[in-house]
Amino acid sequence: MSKRTIHSKSISEIRSVMGFDKPTHSLITVIDTGKLAYGEETVGKRFSSDLYCIALKDSSCGIEYGRNSYDFDDGVLIFTAPKQVITVKSPQALNQVKGWMLYFHPELIRNTSLGAKIDSYNFFNYEVHEALHLSENEQNTLNQIAQLIQAEIKERIDNHSNQVLVSNIELLLNYSKRFYERQFNTRSASNIDVVSKVETLLKNYYSENKLIEKGQPSIQYLADQCHLSASYLSDLLAKETGRSAKDHINDFILDKAKDLLRSSSDSISGIAYTLGFNYPHYFGRLFKQKTGKTPQEYRQLN
Repeated sequence: MSKRTIHSKSISEIRSVMGFDKPTHSLITVIDTGKLAYGEETVGKRFSSDLYCIALKDSSCGIEYGRNSYDFDDGVLIFTAPKQVITVKSPQALNQVKGWMLYFHPELIRNTSLGAKIDSYNFFNYEVHEALHLSENEQNTLNQIAQLIQAEIKERIDNHSNQVLVSNIELLLNYSKRFYERQFNTRSASNIDVVSKVETLLKNYYSENKLIEKGQPSIQYLADQCHLSASYLSDLLAKETGRSAKDHINDFILDKAKDLLRSSSDSISGIAYTLGFNYPHYFGRLFKQKTGKTPQEYRQLN
């Protein structure tokens, strides 16, 4: 079977691909997943679009988002950003999956306050196994917002419609951010395990001389080792420790720098290379930014 990805550039195209009629609004649509069906001929096909998608579903839907598939029994909310790839893994019958999919084009939110901060909603870059699991009350809250959006699309397209639609999307995203925080809180024990693993990964990276061989570890490296997306790992660390993944890397590098400046006679340049800096002045800049002293000043004081 061809691995070619079927790409939709507009709301009209995404609805056509799914077998629905033309939309009543060119930049946004809400699709009832109970009315969505596809057979064996669709299995293995890959789909992407230029659209944002927020999907609330109540059971496994035979879809693989990005690199991972995931089976779930309760209500979950999944977010996909433009250009992300979805692969159909199994057929779906009518009324098999209850829920909805909200698609909107970036043009809908362009030049709005939401458009300016859409990238701050990191969950658009989470993997599917990092989906938001919802309580019944949380599902009801989001369903009500989706119904308001659907009603606005169907009944009241006027000069105020875009503002109302964008406001409701932003409300939905802000509730999602609140619910994700609740999920981070309820999974605190497993999150602490991830924090510990990150610290161990950084220590091993140094002890195995990977700083010299490969340079400093990236956030993506840590995320891959923890089997998480980079965005989810950064949010998890920020929630548990108040420090981002990048902060954890920089803090680890600085701690090692302080040890070497105190205990070794290596030159500042030599220490910089040991810590994975290609250019010593980058090391000096980071060190002074974080400590208020140059590496040489720190060494003289200690």
